[in-house]
Amino acid sequence: MNYTMCWLEYRKLPENTISNLKDWFSSVSILESDASALKNEIREFSEKSLDITPRFHSRPLKKKKYIMIGSLDSLPFGIEEDPGEEGFILRTQNWNGSKILVVTGKTKRSLVYAVFDLIRRIRLGEDIEKMNVLEKPKAKFRMLNHWDNLDGSVERGYAGNSIFFKDNRIIVNQRTRDYARLLASIGINGVVINNVNVKKQEVLLIEPVYLKKLKRLADLFREYGIRLYLSINFASPMYLGGLDTADPLDERVARWWREKAREIYDYIPDFGGFLVKADSEFNPGPHMFGRDHAEGANMLARALAPFGGVVIWRAFVYNCLQDWRDYKTDRARAAYDNFKPLDGKFDDNVIVQIKYGPMDFQVREPVNPLFGGLEKTNQILELQITQEYTGQQIHLCFLGTLWKEILEFDTFAKGKGSYVKRIVDGTLFGRENNGFAGVSNVGDSVNWTGHDLAQANLYAFGKLAWNPDEDIEKIVEDWIRLTFGDDRKVLENVSYMLLKSHRTYEKYTTPFGLGWMVNPGHHYGPNPEGYEYSKWGTYHRANWEAIGVDRTSRGTGYTLQYHSPWREIFDDINTCPEDLLLFFHRVRYDHRLKSGKTLIQAMYDLHFEGVEEVEKFIRKWEELKDRVPYDVFERVRERLHTQLEHAKEWRDVINTYFYRRTGIPDEKGRKIYP
Repeated sequence: MNYTMCWLEYRKLPENTISNLKDWFSSVSILESDASALKNEIREFSEKSLDITPRFHSRPLKKKKYIMIGSLDSLPFGIEEDPGEEGFILRTQNWNGSKILVVTGKTKRSLVYAVFDLIRRIRLGEDIEKMNVLEKPKAKFRMLNHWDNLDGSVERGYAGNSIFFKDNRIIVNQRTRDYARLLASIGINGVVINNVNVKKQEVLLIEPVYLKKLKRLADLFREYGIRLYLSINFASPMYLGGLDTADPLDERVARWWREKAREIYDYIPDFGGFLVKADSEFNPGPHMFGRDHAEGANMLARALAPFGGVVIWRAFVYNCLQDWRDYKTDRARAAYDNFKPLDGKFDDNVIVQIKYGPMDFQVREPVNPLFGGLEKTNQILELQITQEYTGQQIHLCFLGTLWKEILEFDTFAKGKGSYVKRIVDGTLFGRENNGFAGVSNVGDSVNWTGHDLAQANLYAFGKLAWNPDEDIEKIVEDWIRLTFGDDRKVLENVSYMLLKSHRTYEKYTTPFGLGWMVNPGHHYGPNPEGYEYSKWGTYHRANWEAIGVDRTSRGTGYTLQYHSPWREIFDDINTCPEDLLLFFHRVRYDHRLKSGKTLIQAMYDLHFEGVEEVEKFIRKWEELKDRVPYDVFERVRERLHTQLEHAKEWRDVINTYFYRRTGIPDEKGRKIYP
């Protein structure tokens, strides 16, 4: 199958740009051995964008202009700045009678990032003659989590089948390499290739039968600065080792994991480590043996520590067998209640991976109070790039705007300015092993992500993980120009669509922090009471008078997990942000919002507005016919029309639900079904 290369689809540059760049790219000096990835990318760009094939040299040249690529130690001159382990320098300077563009960093990984960044800057029109860049990633860990299964299926996958697995076999091919190129171009440095729900066959991934092929995949990833990680089953010593327990304090269990770690590193010397979902949604964990999460994580971490590996331990732990009649148990409290008491008890090579909100990737939730709650524990922010609850890559829903709000949230953990972005980059609490994890939205579809415009979510994740201070509008503009070119109309219309799309989706689905009104299991489409009487703890408890769960200090006490002033702000219905009103409060339908509207009228209005905005997206896209590739235009057009049909379904189902519950009509007399 032919497939697109997203933002790496190198196109021929304008003639005047080519003439300015030919001298630079005709000869490239690479002062590194084993630099095939660097050479391949420069050759690919030069041939497709500049109509030249560069000549590569392994020494400095006597030439008027050229590019010199090498680690800081390999350069024939000194550079004072320190780019760190993964940062890089791009600088045009005079040396030895030549004008050279220096591409340098401390490691081969940094050189890969540097080459991709150089190409990106040139494609966006930066002047190579004036290049002077020092770039450092803010966060150490910038990872993707694939929820791929060995049979080729993808849990919460909306872009086809796995690119790593098929029929219980591991796939390593050209598409694997192109995927590594895509990730390296946005600074991703780690990939967990298998599902966090590790089932019977996937348990075997840490056995030699699969490690031999995983070595090939790790070797390929290494060329692009990416480490391989695996999700593991905590009870593997029982499944694979013949033990009668997986108790982390049993020396037989610890010994089994030490031996297993040594075996894995024999195959993959730079193996990143384990991702663990334990004591969560029926996955085994230390609680089964009377131990806590720190004891479980530390046992694994000590097995990996001699090799430089880490354990990433998910904080997605809650009672998934709740009785809907139980008004005391609050799923939102669970992560904090489980992990706050363990703060400071985890080893240095354990990282707790925390979902952005306390529930499960809803279109809007409050920021998880564990951010700011854990001060002595390494933390990774988990975001869901794949759109499980946000349209499943059928609907246009750009998530970068939401992620930016999360990163800018001030936890007040150490007073004003204690932003989430300063926690996950490690600076607020002085923790080194912090970062980002994104649940991948990639599959084997022709455009990688099912919806062509969903590629922007993957791109934005990488750019924000590298630099959470980056302006989201600039990220969007760069992605559009790299993907579609410099047509101003395309830039204007697609920017509008992307930047508005999350709020639009929120309007016609579940505004005010309501969440969850989806069909059980597959989580697509409206079902106001789909989970209302289930075991999952996701209730809204709507009746004829009011809706929402009281999570204040007078209710479940969830607001008390935040630092002041948020606990007071969230606690008061008059100061609680209205975007989260129904998350924190039980609210009467006749409650007046700041707009003067009642809650029920605002609910009606938002659902009608959301549909109208999708209609506007369609008009904006139709204006781009003949300005974007025909196949892309048709695929996106089809998705937008499907989105409109489904947005109307959401509007009608949710509005009708509230009308039938309350008997309160729409003040504007629009069609709602009695």
